Amino acid sequence: MPSADYRTLVRANYRRLSQSIQGFSPRREQNYLIAEIGKVLLGHYDNTRRILVAEAGTGIGKSLAYLQAAIPWARLQQKKLIVSTATLALQEQLVDKDLPLFQPHCQPGFRFVLAKGRGRYCCVRRLEALARGDGQFSLFEATHALTAPQQRQLAELWQAWCDNGWPGDRDSWPYPIDDALWQQLQAEPHSCQPQWGHQRCPFHLARAELDKADVIVVNHALLLADLAMGGGVILPEPEQCVYVLDEAHHIAPVAREQGSARLALGPGRRALEQFNKQFAGLHELLGTEGQHQLGQLQQAIQQLIPALTTLGQQFNGALQRQELVPDEQGCLRFAAGELPGFLDEALRVLREDNKVFGRALDRVQGQLAEQLKRQPAKAAVIEAALAALSQQRLRAEQTASLCELMLSPSGPKKTPPARWLEQSRQELTLCATPLAVGHLLEQWCWSRAAAVIMVSATLTALNDFGYFRRAVGLKADDGSHYLRLHSPFDYRSARLIIPPLACDPTDAGFDRLLAEQIPLWLEGQGASLVLFSSYRQMQAAAEALRAKGHSLLVQGEASRQALLQLHKQRCDGNSPSILFGTGSFAEGLDLPGHYLTNLIITKLPFAVPTSPVEQAMAEWITLCGGNPFMQQAMPEASRKLIQACGRLLRTEADHGRIILLDKRLVSRRYGAALLAALPPFTRELP
Repeated sequence: MPSADYRTLVRANYRRLSQSIQGFSPRREQNYLIAEIGKVLLGHYDNTRRILVAEAGTGIGKSLAYLQAAIPWARLQQKKLIVSTATLALQEQLVDKDLPLFQPHCQPGFRFVLAKGRGRYCCVRRLEALARGDGQFSLFEATHALTAPQQRQLAELWQAWCDNGWPGDRDSWPYPIDDALWQQLQAEPHSCQPQWGHQRCPFHLARAELDKADVIVVNHALLLADLAMGGGVILPEPEQCVYVLDEAHHIAPVAREQGSARLALGPGRRALEQFNKQFAGLHELLGTEGQHQLGQLQQAIQQLIPALTTLGQQFNGALQRQELVPDEQGCLRFAAGELPGFLDEALRVLREDNKVFGRALDRVQGQLAEQLKRQPAKAAVIEAALAALSQQRLRAEQTASLCELMLSPSGPKKTPPARWLEQSRQELTLCATPLAVGHLLEQWCWSRAAAVIMVSATLTALNDFGYFRRAVGLKADDGSHYLRLHSPFDYRSARLIIPPLACDPTDAGFDRLLAEQIPLWLEGQGASLVLFSSYRQMQAAAEALRAKGHSLLVQGEASRQALLQLHKQRCDGNSPSILFGTGSFAEGLDLPGHYLTNLIITKLPFAVPTSPVEQAMAEWITLCGGNPFMQQAMPEASRKLIQACGRLLRTEADHGRIILLDKRLVSRRYGAALLAALPPFTRELP
């Protein structure tokens, strides 16, 4: 494709779009971002590795920029554009606002669709069976008695489906669907395969729409789940895709979560025992030709149950002898990835027995699928059996992942996974999480994709891309291009105030100081947001302020949407409104204009290394001769602080103040680096 043709298309699309927007004002930074994305896509920086990492500050309009640059190139190259986000709010913005805005003005034309996880769709077989009280359904799947309100809602859902008034996804139902009811209705992996004849399955109908779409909007979890399976399972294969990863600073943590595994020893054993009791029904369904495979499966179960039992007994014995001592939260981390002596051999046995079980499951599942074709009259009970087998397959896959992570060899150049044991109510759960996921992302996506554009308002930490680059597996000289565009906002219109304080967050009297300081900075203010580093501290401050007569909207006491709606109502009525929130309110919260003019940050967002993953990461950095505080805690705190401060200015006309109740920014040596990374607010320092 000649670059001139592509550039001509982009310019023409931009002209049509700008003419359609009343009062349109060109943004220099947005135009520069469009141009740089175009250069990367055309291979100007590296013809073999089209990867851009772009930090684009608030107000640039990065979503419209990457849509204008990427859609024409993807269409001309006959590739799919996958736009992945971390938050539902950004997905809704893309699907409800940005894509419909650009679509009429774009050449070549395009179709777009939102891809959602399987769990957002109902399984029509389950819906029908529950609505009709089909006893066959419960032969193989656990069901729970429904309350009267749940039964009424179930009847409404079934009737709407029969009348073609509901497409079968949870998000399109006009009212909240009860969680417990939805758990019994939702589609699950390995069930409802298209070859089983479900032309009206909501999940597979939605998946069919993906084939017709040119632009697919997804979340990071769904994208990485597909990539972890090799790509092309849910979404198109990476080689056929141009990826735009918005809110890209979430990619590494989501990849780490995607690679995690857990094995609850007691529940896992009991699930197998319960499954073993269902064999009478399976005997009837499989007929004579399937009895051999069924016998192999039963034998595999009878090997796997003792393997889980032995593992649990060995752990319990070590705990009783105090050879293993969990902390107060019931967590026991295996330091440096070193496993107890008995665990290595027990896991190897479990891994092999689980492989045999998985193969036997596959054979029986194949036989049942054949029976479904031969005996359509028994479709409901056969599909219920297939779904039960699918649940066991999921458990087998999770067990296999756990064993691999636990048994993965460690070496001087290999980052070991975080490995730990959780003890709760006499139940034991083995857990493992990979610490380094960069090589996985390289293998899954970077080395395979047609192009990758990563954007976010916060990709640098301490004014450098190094922290992000290491986290996602990029190298400084691998051909990836980096771009940093500052927000067009006038940051000097906002004041950053660090008051002189008697103590800092490490002192015992800090909670009392917050109870005294926060009311001082709320006095006379209209719209305030107070951000805390922990729920405990937020609750303590809320209790103290309410005792003084303050009316507060506190995270967790109502849904996020309800709190924000009430906050805006108060602001629109010229009444003071005070929002209290924790870390999740420091990102993605959009309160422009008079909805936020007074932002209070109670302390620097340093993560407390209490989780096994954080502890393992710090330990590994230390073992490699590094400094966990400077290499992990500081960059992450810098990024989170910039995000928190970013709640204040959301439009070019916004103004206000930020009060940071943490004197460590001026009293500790590292404070200067954190301050230097912040936007150029007008500073009032002690």
